[in-house]
Amino acid sequence: MKNLVLITLLFITTISFSQEEKETIVKKHELKANAFNLIVFKTADFSYEYLIDSESSFGASLLFNLQDNDNPYYEKFAFTPFYRRYFSSKYAWGFFIETFGMYNVQKDYDGGYYDYTNDVYVNRSSTEESSNIAFGISVGAKFVSKNGFIFEFFGGAGRNVYSSNERFATEIVPRLGASLGYRF
Repeated sequence: MKNLVLITLLFITTISFSQEEKETIVKKHELKANAFNLIVFKTADFSYEYLIDSESSFGASLLFNLQDNDNPYYEKFAFTPFYRRYFSSKYAWGFFIETFGMYNVQKDYDGGYYDYTNDVYVNRSSTEESSNIAFGISVGAKFVSKNGFIFEFFGGAGRNVYSSNERFATEIVPRLGASLGYRF
């Protein structure tokens, strides 16, 4: 009888002290807006990133130039798929290196010249465009709060390997940013 009571009490205490393990839900999607490009170059740059695992991700960004002239940023439009590799013990957080490809459309805004015979600047209002494909690399860092808010900064460059109009297409394309976003 004592053994039965002892076994019953042991069984009850084992059940009462057992805890269920909570499953941690890993957030794998990120939406970001590049505040640096908006402030400095007047371009809208939005990104989506999918986290493959704790060390790698892939995504894409879209850039739209919001002004027509007097802009040091020649890209009128850019679509940039990228792959990132993170170097931290936290989940997709900290220092990263990125490889990217870029399809960009550059518009010739500098269509003017100075006419020395008449002593006047002539603006031709050129509308030529060049469609380009570039490949490049950038480095940066990402920081994520407990609530999922993101701040990241990055910088790099790529080279246009194909240009439909070689006359004015730039050889190097920048990849710069300081982005704010949310992980969900």
